[in-house]
This record gives sequence, structure tokens and C-alpha cells, in this order.
Amino acid sequence: MVIDASEQARLVRDGEASAEELLEEAIARVEQLNPQLNAVIHPLFEQARAAVSAGLPQGPFRGVPFLVKDLSCYMKDAPLHEGNRALRDAGNMADHDMWLAQRLRRAGFVILGRTNAPEFGILPTTEPLAYDPTHNPWDLERSPCGSSGGSAAAVAAGLVAAAHANDGGGSIRIPASHCGLVGLKPTRARVSQAPDFGDTIGGIVAELAVTRSVRDAAAILDAVHGPVPGDPYAAPPPARPFLEEVGADPGALRIGLMTAPPGGQFETHAECAAAAESAAALLEELGHHVERAHPAALEDPEQIANFLVRWTAGIDWNLKYWGAALGRELGQDDVEPSTWALAEQGRSHSAGDLLRAIEHAQASSRRIASWWADDGFDLLLTPTCAEPPPRLGEFAAPPENPLAPIMRAIPFAAFTSPFNTTGQPAISLPLHETADGLPVGVHLVAAYGREDLLLRVAAQLEQARPWADRSPPLQALA
Repeated sequence: MVIDASEQARLVRDGEASAEELLEEAIARVEQLNPQLNAVIHPLFEQARAAVSAGLPQGPFRGVPFLVKDLSCYMKDAPLHEGNRALRDAGNMADHDMWLAQRLRRAGFVILGRTNAPEFGILPTTEPLAYDPTHNPWDLERSPCGSSGGSAAAVAAGLVAAAHANDGGGSIRIPASHCGLVGLKPTRARVSQAPDFGDTIGGIVAELAVTRSVRDAAAILDAVHGPVPGDPYAAPPPARPFLEEVGADPGALRIGLMTAPPGGQFETHAECAAAAESAAALLEELGHHVERAHPAALEDPEQIANFLVRWTAGIDWNLKYWGAALGRELGQDDVEPSTWALAEQGRSHSAGDLLRAIEHAQASSRRIASWWADDGFDLLLTPTCAEPPPRLGEFAAPPENPLAPIMRAIPFAAFTSPFNTTGQPAISLPLHETADGLPVGVHLVAAYGREDLLLRVAAQLEQARPWADRSPPLQALA
């Protein structure tokens, strides 16, 4: 069994292991398994060794090896390609640290590489043409999903105990579900995107990690949360450290159960529905009241269309942002066919269309939030995804239909993306496996700012149905 990051940190604190030993063991695991996974695309071994030799901060994760997704979380003098061939071919390197990277280092993490991601984080699979697919350690023919698929595959296979991830439509929670991990998407603005950004794509993007345990998710959030001067807004401050919520009694909660995707546009796979149903039964056993209910506003037929206006505008913005960084306009040959098609859609919307979509999102968020605030519910329980892990290649873009990948993505983000719009915290937990042994996550959503409640219930479920001893076929031995 691979131990979690909190236990690794304890080993260092108690003198049972050194940071040097943990780092060299992690490097050996990457060298052993990454050729089969293609999870780590930018090894930073010498920089990691230099950081350990220079002396690490006395943070809560001092000496724990860590990986960072090659999307956001810039680190000075490290590659930053975001799954894009033009940035790769230009040898693009970050010239400064993102605030999040500074916080991770201050916590004592030793960053030994950057992980694979789809181009600009667009798709819920990790198959960029720039760096080839990442393989799921539970089944190498399947995707770890995405966009944090490189990080999730690395953690699931035991290369490291935790890794950076971010989420603009489900990109922490979806790969957590498909790799058997914990994936916490924090409340909007809980983790700053300084110094470059305030609220990426209108506030739909959140930063944190994929982890092996609930306590790791809580402790990492403790290490990196909080506003930075100049942020456009901040999440409500927690009453106490998030780690103190792990093991705290949540009380008897009222929980809504939803297994059909919003709008009923397709069927939820039986295994995914069973995951949520089984979790509901377990929550009932733990003393909670579960009933079939969900916010009616999730059924709004304009929800997806308005999300896509903002999303495709964000892709067009991405091309403009990186074109400016490279000193030239990015053209059709610089990006994948689906990226270009989505950017063209983004350019087809007027400024008024974008403002209308933002207005719709804000109004929809208020209607959805009222289910928690006025209807008396504490949590919403759903499957994380409507399908189990897909096979690699299912998101290919045929020349005649470059938008096929984004249409294929809908079942994977149907339950997750609404809460990027609302900014609410949500978590995926690895509580279920398919008949053939593939992981399937369940998804819990709390009211805005209530990570404390999510963590209490997640820890309760982890204790009642532990997952630490589950291992994929491809996993490091130590």
C-alpha cells in the first residue's frame, strides 16, 4: 500500500526518513513506470535535488515529493506548454512563479516534475497531440480522463502521493473518479490565481490537487488557500483549519440524491448510478437522511449553451494570451483541430452574447444556491461522471467533425460543470468499482464556502468504506 502525503511528512518530521530518501525513491518510481504511463512530461529531478540540498521550509509537507500539472501553476525556469505544440516547439519557459507554486514550496513540497494535460485543459481526457496520451494505471488502454489526467495517473500509480490539479468543468473531479482518488474542487476564489489572473474565464477555474486521502486534500487546502492583495474577491474564511474538519462529527444531514444527468439528455451508465445509490445507502447507515431531490434550476435548458459561450470565449482568449506571449498570432496549424473549431465558435459570439451568458450564469447560480439556502438541504449526491473510464481514442476529432471531442465530453462533465458555474465546492470520492475492477467516483456538493461540511462527510465515508488498500494493476511497490 502506498502511503499518503501526510504520512510521508510524518516520517520526515520524526526522523524515520529523509527528504533525500523520499525524493530518490519517487524519482526511481517515475523512471520505472512513466514509460508505460506517460504521466510526467517534464522531469525536474535536478531542480528538486537542488531544492532539498538548499534546505526546505518547515512546512506541513516538508520533504514530500510532488508533481505539478503543466497547466497553470507556473514555476520560474520550468517548461510551460499546456499541451500545445506551438509552446512546446518554442521551448516556452515560465519567467516567474505563480503564487500557488510559491505556496506549495512553502508547505515543504519537493516538486520533481510537471504532468501531462490536454491542450489548454479543454477536454476531459489527457491525449494531447503535443505529448501523446497518458494511460490509466487501472487499464492502460483507458484514459485517466482529464484535464488533470497526468497528475491523477501519477498519484494512482504511486509515483507520488499527491499532485497539483485544476478544474474548469470537472478537471479535478473527473480524473479522480476514473483513477480511484480523492478530488476536491474548492470554493471559487478559495485558492488565488495570482499574480497573473483574477478569476480565469469568469471564475469557473479552481486550483488544488488530486490525493489518496481526505486528510491530504484538507491539509493541502490549508497550505494554499487565502486571498492575495489585488484579488477581485475572496471566499469566506474558514472558521478553523480544514484539517480539523477531518474526523469531526457532521451531525445528521439532509442530502439530495440525483442520478440522472441535468436535462435528462442521456442515460447514466448503470455502474455510475449504482455508485451514487450505494453511497446514498451508506450515508443513510451513517445517520443521514437521503431523498431523491436536486435543484430544479439544474434542469434549465439554457445551462449548457450559456456555459459553452463562456467556455469557447475562454478558448479564444487562451489563443490570444499565448499568441501575445510568443509574439505572434496563433493560427490553425498551431493548435489541435477541436481547439481551433471551439475558438472559432468563441469568436462568433458578440461581447453582448458573452455578457448575457455571464448574467445567465449569475442568475442560475442564485437559483441553484437557494436549494441549499432556502430548501433546507446540506449536500447534493450524484455520480461524478455518467460513464466509467473511456478507452483512449474515443475523443478523436475526425476531419469532417472537429467538434466531436467536445460532444463526447458531455457525459463526463454533466454532473461536475454546473458547480464551476456556481462556484460551489465539490468532491469526488473513490467509493465504487465496476464489475471489471475500474474505479467509479461519487460526487458531493456543498453550499458556497462549505468545504468544512464536505470534508467532514468525506472523512466519515472514507472511514466507513476505506479505499487506501485498493491498487491498480500498474503501481509502484513502495
